Amino acid sequence: RKIIFEKQWFYLDNAIGHTYGTTFEVTSGGNLQPKQEVEESTTETKEAGTDNRNIVDDGKSQKLTHDDIKALKDKGIKGQEIVQQLIENSTTFRDKTEFAQDKYIKKKKKKYEAVITIVKPSTRILSTMYYAREPGKINHLRYDTLAQMLTLGNIRAGNKMIVMETCAGLVLGAVMERMGGYGSIIQMYPGGGPVRAATSCFGFPKPFFDNLHEFPLSKVDSLLSGTFSTETLPSEPEDNVLVEEESNGLTDEKQISLQETEEESTTETAMEINQTEEQDTMDINTEDVEFKENKEKENKDNVREKQRKQWERRKKLIETAALLTEKNADGLIVASKFHPTPLLLSLLEFVAPSRPFVVYCQYKEPLLECYTKLRERGGVINLKLSETWLRNYQVLPDRSHPKLTMSGGGGYLLSGITVVLDKGKSDSSHLEALKMEEPSSKRCKVQDLHC
Repeated sequence: RKIIFEKQWFYLDNAIGHTYGTTFEVTSGGNLQPKQEVEESTTETKEAGTDNRNIVDDGKSQKLTHDDIKALKDKGIKGQEIVQQLIENSTTFRDKTEFAQDKYIKKKKKKYEAVITIVKPSTRILSTMYYAREPGKINHLRYDTLAQMLTLGNIRAGNKMIVMETCAGLVLGAVMERMGGYGSIIQMYPGGGPVRAATSCFGFPKPFFDNLHEFPLSKVDSLLSGTFSTETLPSEPEDNVLVEEESNGLTDEKQISLQETEEESTTETAMEINQTEEQDTMDINTEDVEFKENKEKENKDNVREKQRKQWERRKKLIETAALLTEKNADGLIVASKFHPTPLLLSLLEFVAPSRPFVVYCQYKEPLLECYTKLRERGGVINLKLSETWLRNYQVLPDRSHPKLTMSGGGGYLLSGITVVLDKGKSDSSHLEALKMEEPSSKRCKVQDLHC
């Protein structure tokens, strides 16, 4: 198929069979060809100026016009030669400093050289891409924050993880990549079904999805209260449908035979009237019968397919509910656009003691409320609310410095570890803790007043 990327279009047919990391050059017609490595001549001494103070960007330094560059492209001249001609026709290139010249060449190469490198998808690449292009789809989850989540959540092979996210499946894909296909993941989803747009971009093999389960958020409360139930499952759904089809088929045959007998009787009585008219009506009737039969078969196939899908969905839902009711999950990760407090308080019930949990939110205030609620509830230790901070550096010879465009904030993380919660003692211990927290000066004043 035709791929359009960075104002460049090409076909991926020729890329099949090559290893990841291969660099291709886009030729005429959008075809890809592996690029041959050309050694750059470093013996030539470049003429460079001492500074850029006398260079004025007035748009008149380049002798080649837009039409000239377009004519060069139409002739089939490669991007490298176009860049060379741009350098030769620039009146200010020789006056620029060495660093400015390198920057100019790099900028023009990016514009005119159609070179593509196909890399293997990974969490780092996909999270960087989503954050740069469509941060709203992943709740502005920055890649360093995602790395912190995977570390704090102790994601590893063999875990039984609960993931609640509305980040287009990016967090789910990151957890699946870290687990490597070993263990089980339960994805909690709002609405009609789970969203896994980013997960499909990872290119996971089919066995990775065997232990991936999903459960709707709308049924969590009923599962916790013990009122969760699904409709009675048919033991053999396909057989039941087949029996119905057979019975329908018999009735259809009877109807067709009755129609045929009626048609025969009418044709015998009306033979004297007009033989040609009879043949025409017979043809029309047979065509109608065939059309009805085909339509009925299609409807039956659709009904059977729908019933099969519903049965499979119900079966998977029961399996996932059984996994959750064990209440022995090894971790919980929440990164959603919803308020984290009710989500966390309900989903923590399914996590085993001494297991980590991580909650991401773009803003601090919801996590502060969540922090206080967890302290009141108890059953958690090592609660920590943190903000990740990132600074990008350009690392080049003699010009390493922080990049001017750095992101303002990478969101906030609330992490902690679950412990056994004794509900009977929690209320009394909470009151005792409040008494102990009361300052000594206040207690003295209260005693004096009573005296």
